[in-house]
Amino acid sequence: MLIWFVVLYLLVSVGIGLFAATRVHSAKDFAVAGRHLPLPVVTATVFATWFGAEAVFGVSATFVKDGLRGVVADPFGSSMCLIIAGIFFSRKLYKLNILTLGDYFRLRYDRTVEVLTTLCIVASYLGWVSAQIKALGLVFNVVTNDGISQAAGMILGAVIVLTYTTFGGMLSVAILDFVQMGVIMGGMLFIAWIVSDPAGGIDTVVRHAAGAGKLDFFPAADPWQWLTFLGAWITMMLGSIPQQDVFQRITSAKSRKIALWGSVLGASIYFCFTFVPMFIAYSATLIDPELFNGLMEADSQLVLPTLVLQHTPVFAQAIFFGAVLSAIMSCSSATLLAPSVAFSENIVRGFFPQMGDHQFLLVMRVAIVIFAGVVLGFALYSNASIFKMVENAYKITLAGAFVPLFFGAFWKRATTQGALAAIFGGLTAWILVEALIGLSGTGDATPDYAYALVGFGQAVPPQLIGLCVSIAGMIAGSLLPQWVGHRRVPAEIHAAQHHRAAAATGHTADHPHHR
Repeated sequence: MLIWFVVLYLLVSVGIGLFAATRVHSAKDFAVAGRHLPLPVVTATVFATWFGAEAVFGVSATFVKDGLRGVVADPFGSSMCLIIAGIFFSRKLYKLNILTLGDYFRLRYDRTVEVLTTLCIVASYLGWVSAQIKALGLVFNVVTNDGISQAAGMILGAVIVLTYTTFGGMLSVAILDFVQMGVIMGGMLFIAWIVSDPAGGIDTVVRHAAGAGKLDFFPAADPWQWLTFLGAWITMMLGSIPQQDVFQRITSAKSRKIALWGSVLGASIYFCFTFVPMFIAYSATLIDPELFNGLMEADSQLVLPTLVLQHTPVFAQAIFFGAVLSAIMSCSSATLLAPSVAFSENIVRGFFPQMGDHQFLLVMRVAIVIFAGVVLGFALYSNASIFKMVENAYKITLAGAFVPLFFGAFWKRATTQGALAAIFGGLTAWILVEALIGLSGTGDATPDYAYALVGFGQAVPPQLIGLCVSIAGMIAGSLLPQWVGHRRVPAEIHAAQHHRAAAATGHTADHPHHR
């Protein structure tokens, strides 16, 4: 019965996605849903930005092991990211009527900055989308009682998500997010209610977690612990702002006001609701301590699904796995779409500026298929946990894309030379420290000159070192004599805002490449 319910749910989801595809008539419809989404849909799709595999399996398992201190990145950092991004995108970028963040980098700086930042953004999605595909494999494996291996489940899940995302784009994503948000919230709350009784009630679970130190949030008065703590928080909070899926979901709103409030509401609901799977997972350790403590040692990601399968009726199991599939599919579809759109718009289209709208739509769909294949390969061969995959995804954008984005918006003296210095400086510092730490950890001989840097990098998160170097590069590169051509771009952006707000009749007609 459980398997057939899951099959039926998947068929309905794909059907809704394919129905939405019949409403896609242009690249703008495909990439940002024609910018016509109302507040409830924007709220749902912003909520679904983060409520995926890591929220259900990764965050809950990490909380059971490390407490609130271990989940500072998600949900604390990720929910703040959505609020900051909503305010920033609605105020600074919405009126530009652009499809991608790469378009902004081209308008503000030049084509080189556009390409480099887009490559950073696309690369960051490799671990993020792989985490969703890995979770789909886990769900199919658990539901079928090992009838489908995790590897086969990953392939099946990738094909299902790829099907409706390739045809329907952001419109399919948004409609499914709206439908699935209700399933997610209802299903998770129902399971929490079911498991709270055998665990002794909500008060018992909370008191036990507090007594075990799981509700302690801030680290001890140790500067190095605080740096690690802040590094995890900042990586997710700031590193995930220059992300195409966050940008697409917020700027798909039909007005700037809806873009702002949709992001704030979606982020607030996400932050509060992420504690539900944490509660469910921690309840498992009280219901059957021997079984679930063993799972924590073997594979903590199995705690939640094992609890549901062994301690709830079939109806509750169907509700739970329907909610889980809703969360993962909502998240994976948008995160599969975003890098594909960014790559097509900001890399491919630059080489073919006269490409027609229908040709560009085809390029985006082909890019989705290719990226899905790459992601699937990474998911099949990676041994990283779902939580770590997501947490590591945003180090590259923190080091390479955040500073050019925010300095470009808030500092009028930011130049193309400064942006290039920020990108190369931040990425080089981050990669160098990560590489030296990895080399020292293998037991290989570390060069004498690198010992100090390795020690510093082990105490300070490497991505924070990259962020600091990126900021220094932006300031120095912008203030020093300019060797790279400099334009008075802020005025050009303001002009583009008025032009696009008045003449946004289609993507091709006013595309930034057609200047």
